Amino acid sequence: MPRPGRAYWKGFLRLSLVSIPVEIFTAVETAAAISLNQIHKPTGRRINYTKTVQGVGPVETADIVKGFEVDKDVYVTLEPDEIEALKVESKRTLDLTQFIDAAEIDPRYFEKPYYVVPADEQAAEGYLVIREALAGMRKLGLGQITMSGREHIVAVGPVEKGLVMEVLRYAGEIRSPSPYFSDLPSLKLDKEMVALARELIAKKAAPFEPAKFHDSYADAMRALIAEKAKGKRIVAKPSPAEPQGKVVDLLDALRRSLKTGEASKRGKAPQRRAS
Repeated sequence: MPRPGRAYWKGFLRLSLVSIPVEIFTAVETAAAISLNQIHKPTGRRINYTKTVQGVGPVETADIVKGFEVDKDVYVTLEPDEIEALKVESKRTLDLTQFIDAAEIDPRYFEKPYYVVPADEQAAEGYLVIREALAGMRKLGLGQITMSGREHIVAVGPVEKGLVMEVLRYAGEIRSPSPYFSDLPSLKLDKEMVALARELIAKKAAPFEPAKFHDSYADAMRALIAEKAKGKRIVAKPSPAEPQGKVVDLLDALRRSLKTGEASKRGKAPQRRAS
């Protein structure tokens, strides 16, 4: 069965002395996102951008190379073959060097998922052995991989019948939470309020089903585009008033929230089977 899309990376998944040829595919669908273009309003034509050099004007793509600024307006330029010649093992090999429990990773470190698949039928057995071992031990394998011009730290683990690779952020990329939470006061919280909040959370607890959630903004944007395409003039509806100030009585609000949930449950009469 052909795989959808082109492989984002090709190389080897390695566990100690075992190397398995694999291909990596993005696990994220971006086609659903709505991309708006910049339009010249008087003519309705799309805005184009021309690559230019100050004092030279427009330049050809063939004359453009990559470079790094080492001083103000002073650059070291790099040729494509020089970049390709970099001897970094993670360009071709994803070496699983450490194994951890999935719960050990702070959610802030997760960045983007990819599917890891065996490159051919001969690679399937070793691939499935690693997948089964990870699943049985409930572990994730950590390693590093070079993609898109940089080396990433990644976590590899089982998903359905295969493996998923999560690109992780480096520690230096995560901002310290202290500046954001340092001004929070030290309060002695009312035990009843905490108990009511827990009860409210427990009543709303349910298995995670992402298919239940929809991008309502994207839906509204598509509807707007469809109406505009028909030549209709769109009149903005007044926005609902935003709640002003803070909740005066938090305890009362929590109690009423619980009662509202109970009332809505009682209001749903059980459906009878047709006789």
